[in-house]
Amino acid sequence: MIKRTDLNWRLVIIFGLIIAGAFFVFPFNQNINLGLDLKGGMHVLLRADTSGIAKDKISDAIGGAVEKIRTRIDEFGVKETSITPQGDNSILVQIPGEVDREIIKRVREVGKLEFKIVEEDSDKTTAAISGTVPEGYELAQFNNTSLLLTKEVSLTGADLASSFVGFDASGLPSVKLQFTGAGAKAFAKTTEENVGKRLAIVLDGKVMSAPAIREAIGSGSAEITGDFSMDEARILTSVLNSGALPVPLLVEEERTVGPLLGSDSIRRGINSTILGAIFVAIFMIIYYFLGGVVAVTCILLNILFILAGLHLLHGTLTLPGIAGIILTLGMAVDANVLIYERIREELDAKRPLSIAIKNGFERSKSAIYDSNLTTIIAGIFLFIYGTGPVRGFATTLILGNIISIFTAIWIGKTMFSIFLNRGLKRLPMLRILKSPKIDFIKWRNLCLVVSICIIVAGMFHLYSRRSTIFGIDFSGGQVLEYKITPATNIEKIRAVLKTSGLGQLEIQDFKDVEGGIIIKSQHDVADKSEEILKKNFEQVERLKVTTVGPAVGKTLKEKALLAIVLSLLGILVYVGFKFKHFDFGFAGVVALFHDSLISLAFLSFFGYQIDLLIVTALLTIAGYSINDTIVIYDRIRELSPKMHKLSLGEIINKATNETFSRTIITSFTVIMTVVAIFLLGGEALKGFSFCLLVGFIAGVYSTIYIAAPLVLFFRKSRV
Repeated sequence: MIKRTDLNWRLVIIFGLIIAGAFFVFPFNQNINLGLDLKGGMHVLLRADTSGIAKDKISDAIGGAVEKIRTRIDEFGVKETSITPQGDNSILVQIPGEVDREIIKRVREVGKLEFKIVEEDSDKTTAAISGTVPEGYELAQFNNTSLLLTKEVSLTGADLASSFVGFDASGLPSVKLQFTGAGAKAFAKTTEENVGKRLAIVLDGKVMSAPAIREAIGSGSAEITGDFSMDEARILTSVLNSGALPVPLLVEEERTVGPLLGSDSIRRGINSTILGAIFVAIFMIIYYFLGGVVAVTCILLNILFILAGLHLLHGTLTLPGIAGIILTLGMAVDANVLIYERIREELDAKRPLSIAIKNGFERSKSAIYDSNLTTIIAGIFLFIYGTGPVRGFATTLILGNIISIFTAIWIGKTMFSIFLNRGLKRLPMLRILKSPKIDFIKWRNLCLVVSICIIVAGMFHLYSRRSTIFGIDFSGGQVLEYKITPATNIEKIRAVLKTSGLGQLEIQDFKDVEGGIIIKSQHDVADKSEEILKKNFEQVERLKVTTVGPAVGKTLKEKALLAIVLSLLGILVYVGFKFKHFDFGFAGVVALFHDSLISLAFLSFFGYQIDLLIVTALLTIAGYSINDTIVIYDRIRELSPKMHKLSLGEIINKATNETFSRTIITSFTVIMTVVAIFLLGGEALKGFSFCLLVGFIAGVYSTIYIAAPLVLFFRKSRV
């Protein structure tokens, strides 16, 4: 099937990739960056109130705010903090491993920029270091040196008009200062009276620089020189400009995960991954024997290459990302099943084993490429419009689909070539499901009526819950999770908090943790509620704090809707061009809407809320459910030229019957992996996995009874 020289090169490449993958992945805890939802930490989105700042000053103000935040967080001794501007007026702060909410209070304080004279009298400085600080002075640190500063403030940030990076006479970076009218007068007086001394630039009580005053300066402008690097000069400039223009910071979004909940999430994620992999491996080996061994090998390499890809792309593995890997296990089986069922058809046609295997790989390529690309389209829009952990899910989903194409077609074909070269004569496979001869078209009207009834009932139920159907991601508010030791009756906790004056609270058990409780509110009640709990119960541990402001909730809702619409539009365009008839694409997208609406209906029936993870699940359903539809479309396209005397309805029936076993098997394997997430993924993934479970089952149904039959409705002539 593959020439020996080509086979040798393939083996070299495969083993090279395996070695490289292992090198990038292990040791796991060092090479894979875990998200805050797995290792614990804080994710805080701050919005700067720039309403009182000129547009040309906003960039400097945000830059200065970033440096102020960094300085303040450093005081807590926190390492590996990520502080990045987001958009025009927001700042994202991510602090791994840290859950002290005092940090949030500290970074929100509006900074204070002051200019103070450094006392050069060595006797006074020595006395201050010894503990006797002279009256009117204060001791400060700068570059590991103690400085004695006057308490009297010579100038403030309000006196500074602007600062910018320049170059001194030697061509080295310097910081240029320009004072306001009043500031220029104050600066002239200060420099005239203190020639030879140093002027400390103090931000929030910390000395940022202490340049020497070489002469009286009356021009209203000055230059700070020294051994600056360009980055140091830029940072000081940002600090000065921000100090001159204080920027109030508002918490728009907070997601804090304690280390206990983070480690529990890792355990649950690993357990659900192992269970999902075991489900799939056992089924594939029992059903396809040697083919199953090849498939399981490809799946294990999938996981290795996904994790290596995360490392190379500097991606982050999140709890939804683990769910994405689990789903990829089920989806990777899809390609293998397509190949094996094609091989089975070739063997049924009495072709030699080598020819059957070769044709099986070749004739399944088109469906494999199309089905995976549609899932990738959904993943791309999910990545573009998603945030945090949802992006982690999209990353693993996209990587997983790309890699599954490579492992199933390229590595799978290589392994079968090795077996053929070593004398493989038979390829036994079970055949539990034979191709039926069902008139699926006959039942399309009844199925359509049933679907419409479920969807209408679901939408009515959804509307009746409109005030509570949206989770915190979209509605805004706060969700707190605590562990109380020893475990206490939930009614006692409700009674304690009821009289606290915190307003309306929703309090319930948190089933993932013994003694766990969840408190929901439309307001920020975290500090007050924690204080009350600690007064009334022996031991209270903060597990998680999630706060979403109404503006962020609205933005997330708009982005989620946009991601869904663009994903469906992308799938419609791709399928339309691929099959050269947009009625195929339109029928497929209608079926996806059907699956999504059925999923939403059952979510409402069972009391789940719609949040970002549910939107993620809906897009995954869209990306995956179209796979089965494309396989049937591909078979219709294949059969049409051969059976031009048959009607379109007869061709659709034949295509659906011929691919029926493949549809059931692939759906069964991916549903098994979702069941693993549902059983072991914990409460955080319960709604997500339930939505996937309903959606994938609905996808099988719509593939057979909705998508292909709809083509009959949209087209009057044969393909």
